[in-house]
Amino acid sequence: MYTGRVYPLKQVFIWTWRDLVLFVVLAVIPVVLYTFFDFKFLRLPWLPIALVGTAVAFIIGFKNNASYDRLWEARKIWGGIVNSSRSFAMFVNDLITNEYADNPVNEEELQAIRLRLVNRHIAWMAAHRYGLRQPRPWEQFLENRSNLEFSKRHPIPENRESFEDAVSHLLSEEDLSFLDGKTNKATQLLNLQSKDLKAIKRKGLIWEFSYLEVENLLVEFYTLQGKNERIKNFPYPRQFATLNFFFVWIFILLLPIGLAGEFEGMGLKMLEYAAQVSAGIRPLYEAVASHFIWLTVPFSAIISWVFHTMERVGEVSENPFEGTANDVPITSMARGIEIDMLEMIGAENVPDSIPSDHNIQM
Repeated sequence: MYTGRVYPLKQVFIWTWRDLVLFVVLAVIPVVLYTFFDFKFLRLPWLPIALVGTAVAFIIGFKNNASYDRLWEARKIWGGIVNSSRSFAMFVNDLITNEYADNPVNEEELQAIRLRLVNRHIAWMAAHRYGLRQPRPWEQFLENRSNLEFSKRHPIPENRESFEDAVSHLLSEEDLSFLDGKTNKATQLLNLQSKDLKAIKRKGLIWEFSYLEVENLLVEFYTLQGKNERIKNFPYPRQFATLNFFFVWIFILLLPIGLAGEFEGMGLKMLEYAAQVSAGIRPLYEAVASHFIWLTVPFSAIISWVFHTMERVGEVSENPFEGTANDVPITSMARGIEIDMLEMIGAENVPDSIPSDHNIQM
């Protein structure tokens, strides 16, 4: 997610310059046909094109609102993971004691149990975010060349390091062996947490009612994980996305034809008025009027760019876990949770936060 005060124009240009060039070319074609080949039959009335543009604006607004809702819901879910993870670390730190143990253990062993539970939770977050980063057939971010260039300049950590390497220092060999071959590793890690807590309760190292509270937190983590997976595995309805794409391009293709006719008509009226101006500026006035149709190119390109860019904004927002500059920064958030949890239990070797890359957090 981009975190600067203002989205830089340079990034916007890099993201959309190919589209802008295409819109300029599309706008030049009818002007050339009008000017050099006298294809006046291409002229379209402006009113139906304006009606199409109004409808497209409403459709884009609907899609962007729906896409933002998906993005904001994902952010709220990860906010819940932040809060519940801190609560989990607090419970692990304060409730795993010798207070109710029949056979007390030393403080070093208690600390090892706390660290094991916290590390397994950190591994759960890693497994969950790796699962959310896996591409789905409807996610088309990398099919756009400018998006592909961005991905190469700002690769997400999940593409630079395998899951096994990311959690090798967090899990025991037994846990890693248990996860081998499992489809949903995040689900299995929470299952391991529950089994471990049950064994700890049997040793009397956690009070039964405290054990139930921690178990309820594990259920909450399952709930939050499921909410994220619902967003990941259910796309923005394809009928809306596809029709929106078609409608935008229908408007973009019709727009320069309609504008060319309008600007040509304005130029003809200016030529009629040229006879009434003073002789000194009449040649300049006539030159401007005879080429007035060429204003179609900048105006058509700008309007097309606005509509198409807003459609692309909705497209990149509808899948909030792909790893774009506009997505939920789940990797940075997971690292922040990891730091908080390890500091709460007094662990050593606490990692640093992930620095932003050109004001982009992943």
